[in-house]
Amino acid sequence: MLKNTKNRGLGRAITKRQKIAIAGVTTLGAAALAISAVPGNAQTTTAEAPTGKVAYSNEQIKDVKGSVTDQLARDSVKAEEMSAKHKAAVAAAKHRAAEAAAKHRAAKATAAKKKAEAERKAKEAASRSAKRIQVKPVAAKTYANNLDGWIREALDIMKKHNIPGTYDGLYRNTMRESSGNPNAINNWDINAQNGIPSIGLLQVIKPTFDAYHVPGTAFSQYDPVANLTAAANYAADRYGSIDNVNSAY
Repeated sequence: MLKNTKNRGLGRAITKRQKIAIAGVTTLGAAALAISAVPGNAQTTTAEAPTGKVAYSNEQIKDVKGSVTDQLARDSVKAEEMSAKHKAAVAAAKHRAAEAAAKHRAAKATAAKKKAEAERKAKEAASRSAKRIQVKPVAAKTYANNLDGWIREALDIMKKHNIPGTYDGLYRNTMRESSGNPNAINNWDINAQNGIPSIGLLQVIKPTFDAYHVPGTAFSQYDPVANLTAAANYAADRYGSIDNVNSAY
């Protein structure tokens, strides 16, 4: 019987070589699918799986992780450096502010001290001026060079030394003893006979004059003020006061 020549190509049988080629393609496709399904960290057991490709994929992941970690570390270091710089800047600003405040306080204290010193000096100057105004020079007291002046000067000196006596007591006894003559001398009484004559306004002998001499007066029996004060001092010691003497003493 004759064969169908129209469908001849369709009816041709697959050769052995073709079968082998088809099987190889199928095997390669399955291997590719298997490789795609296996996790990145898994190990393949098939002989056909290309182990080199898996190792290459793991290295890439490690490199990515390392790069990210390094970047994070660098960012952390930069953040810490920025924070440290910020803290240092804040501390420096506070230090400068503290120094400025201290300088301001010191300047203020110095100004206050200078002001106080100026005020003190001004007060002292004003006080000195006031004292100069208040303290008026007192003219030295003068006495007449006569019996009245001698008695008044003697009374002022007696007052300073708490020696009692009055103007009347001095005047009365002076007039009786020497009539107011400061150079009067007794050359006839017992004292004169003993070599110590009575001399001056109140006729005082040398031993008595020396014993009762009043400081601040002359060391001479002939000096009227020295003679009056020494005699009054002796009378105060012997009679209580020159006022109590009414005769030779």
